[in-house]
Amino acid sequence: MASTVQDFISPKIESLTAQLRGKVILPTDSTYGETRKIYNAMIDKHPAMFVMCFDVADVIASVNFARENNLLVAVRGGGHNGGGLGLCDDGMVIDLSGIKFVRVNTADNTVRVGGGNLWREVDHATHAFGLAVPAGIISSTGVGGLTLGGGVGYLSRKYGLTIDNLLEADMVLADGSFVTVNERQNKDLFWAIRGGGGNFGVVTSFKFQAHPVKNVFAGPTLWPIEKTDEIMEWYHDFINNVPDDLNGFIATMVIPGPPFPEHLHNKHFCGIVWSYTGDMEKAKEFFKPVLAMEPIFEHLGEMPYPTLQSLFDGLLPPGLQWYWRADFFNELGPEIRKQHLNFGSNIPSPLSQMHLYPISGAAGRVGKTETPWAYRDAKYAGVIVGVDPDPANAGKITQWCKDYWEALHPHSSGGAYSNFMMDEGQERVQASFKHNYKRLAHIKKQVDPNNLFRVNQNIKPE
Repeated sequence: MASTVQDFISPKIESLTAQLRGKVILPTDSTYGETRKIYNAMIDKHPAMFVMCFDVADVIASVNFARENNLLVAVRGGGHNGGGLGLCDDGMVIDLSGIKFVRVNTADNTVRVGGGNLWREVDHATHAFGLAVPAGIISSTGVGGLTLGGGVGYLSRKYGLTIDNLLEADMVLADGSFVTVNERQNKDLFWAIRGGGGNFGVVTSFKFQAHPVKNVFAGPTLWPIEKTDEIMEWYHDFINNVPDDLNGFIATMVIPGPPFPEHLHNKHFCGIVWSYTGDMEKAKEFFKPVLAMEPIFEHLGEMPYPTLQSLFDGLLPPGLQWYWRADFFNELGPEIRKQHLNFGSNIPSPLSQMHLYPISGAAGRVGKTETPWAYRDAKYAGVIVGVDPDPANAGKITQWCKDYWEALHPHSSGGAYSNFMMDEGQERVQASFKHNYKRLAHIKKQVDPNNLFRVNQNIKPE
């Protein structure tokens, strides 16, 4: 049985606190309720303690304390995880939000980032130098969680996943040791963290390769939901044959309100959100085939990359109810398109939606054993999210999400992008790592044989 804070005499807590520059927050503290909040308000977990880490020494002390006292451990960076895996009941949360720094090196276009940073902070720092690191589509996402799971986003076709641009990381392992991992040091562990999630230790800093991206030509195009079949069939052929400079994820969605025009509000659409990273003078030429499909709304134009990254932050703030399901897909055949039309026409709340992110281009050219991210040969990472501000609607959005997923799953590639998964059990975890699972389990046994880090998409020690 894992211990709880009630099992500790106060000197133990006092001893830990004395080792920290950060602080310990307990359920009796006035800030506990606010500290417990994460991005997904559907998650309601009650940790026994939060250790708000300020530096690596704090992380080492926390890991040692948890191991020595048989505490369940969760690690929280940005708190964005859909399944709420940055929290746990009755255990310790190692919170990295105090470990923040972003240092850009213009000599080799690399950037070092703290384990507690958010992507908006990285984008802000790199943009000043005309650089960007590929990373998701929401700027409030934590660097750690998104990176360790893979990192699909607007720049995937041009520069690969976030893990394809990870050069190095500093980590605290389950035994309290501190290691640096890269292509020369601890190579197996470096391989494992590029998609294997938080299974292998606490990452306190990352070093990324950044790329020349200042402005992008980007924005949404919308078609009536009734045109889903036609648009998806066209999109599949188009996105898999255009140059890597052009990316676009396709969605079924409802327009919830501003900043979209009022005549679109609360209507169902098939939409594509585009991002073009090439020569801005040639951008309009790239979009001629898109506009030839006669969208009823388009808002395409040149914008700073951080603007694109934060485009939907206002619509999707922290504190909403979220339920996630996901799969990989190789194609968008007639039966798949039929289900997207069906469920896209019956979206239960204005913020609920489905996205398909392309894995073609640079992301698809990485070998399927070069990183743990096993589905390089899939064409799309799909995700269905039920989203609503009202807890009373949690059941409704969850059921729609499950039904949508069950209708599509027989046509999927079998596994899912781990950053899009809830707590779905061991079988789904193994399906998502596929042929790479055995190697991950072997590395897990070497660095965390007792599975201290198990509040995640867990890879059990071999």
